[in-house]
Amino acid sequence: MSAAEPRRVVLTGCGVLSSIGIGVTEFGAGLRAGRVGTADITVFDTSAFPSRRGHQVRGFDPGARLRTVRPEKAGRATQFAAAAARMAVEDAGLDEAWLRERRGTVVVGTTDGEVGELDLLAEAALTIGFSAFTGAAMSRSSVGSLALGVVRELGLSDVETATVATACAAGNYAIGSGYDAVRGGDAEWALVGGADALNRKTFAGFARLGLIAADECRPFDSERTGLLTGEGAGLLLLESEESALARGAHIYAEILGYGLNCDAAHPTAPEEDSVARCVRLALDNAAVKPEEVDLISAHGTGTPTNDATEIAAIRQVYGDAVPRTVGIKSMIGHTMGAASALGAIASALAVRDGFVPPTANHRTTDPACDVDVVPNVSVAADVRIAQNNGLAFGGNNAVVLLGRHENPRGEYAQ
Repeated sequence: MSAAEPRRVVLTGCGVLSSIGIGVTEFGAGLRAGRVGTADITVFDTSAFPSRRGHQVRGFDPGARLRTVRPEKAGRATQFAAAAARMAVEDAGLDEAWLRERRGTVVVGTTDGEVGELDLLAEAALTIGFSAFTGAAMSRSSVGSLALGVVRELGLSDVETATVATACAAGNYAIGSGYDAVRGGDAEWALVGGADALNRKTFAGFARLGLIAADECRPFDSERTGLLTGEGAGLLLLESEESALARGAHIYAEILGYGLNCDAAHPTAPEEDSVARCVRLALDNAAVKPEEVDLISAHGTGTPTNDATEIAAIRQVYGDAVPRTVGIKSMIGHTMGAASALGAIASALAVRDGFVPPTANHRTTDPACDVDVVPNVSVAADVRIAQNNGLAFGGNNAVVLLGRHENPRGEYAQ
């Protein structure tokens, strides 16, 4: 391979926190079982809201998961990001020393950063006044603390870091950034993905917009009434194919390419043509033909407008041959900046393990969304290429393509 030739980029480690499981093994089992993580939210007071339901990460003990970052000095979202990053590194069979010896990049996507910490700070300020604004309190509420928390947890230095706040598409934005860095030789590894924690501000915003479902999130269903907010993190360890093969690493999938665009057409409503263009950008970047895609992990929020618009955009590209199209937010909720990162991990598991996760809570498919949404029960399938959609407020769209890794002899890895 010449120095200028782009490198193939593979996924070798996954770290997950979600309402259906902590760790990639439990997350994968939850997806396969169609597990739904809906429960009453307890991390903030929901008594003044019409609904109390959401997708909270339960059973997470930051003291047990984190070695370097001190939980009392980090907000919940930062704790999630740091813990998921450590899981991803360990899942890849690596350690901090390996990372330190090589150039790397850390990019974490988010919608809210540490807004939950700002909520608490505002409450404290109302009670005790200006003295609430201590250095520690301000540090816990910094948006940039998510990527910084990953670096601190792993004891890294001389590493490029960024926290990307492109809302619900941020996880895919981060994956695209890491893919470029490794593919172009600017980094030997990348820790990328997204993290967000439940907070009152975002919950109130969606409630005010009338977008919170009364009971469950039902993407593509004729009876869908909205989304359920969630929290969690998905961090992916990316490295070059050459590096992964040299050390005998387990490869989940290959990152084939991605597409990004922003139409800025409306603050909240998606724009069909723009979404379709983004899908085409991703397919072109990955050199993948529409007929080669076996699965679409849709943005699938369960809101009437988003679902119908997304399916219409997909039909622009795929015509009548739309692949199976699923909405995992029915199981894990809308995890904001972590959403497309968790969708990418779900897609990689589908490719590796040969199954399509279901769209849970399904009753009757909306005629405007008349595609195979794999209702309620996962199915065995030969998934060689998966498309993962992330569509955000403000028209920020990001689509990532993942495929089964094909070894240098031209055979698909099993």
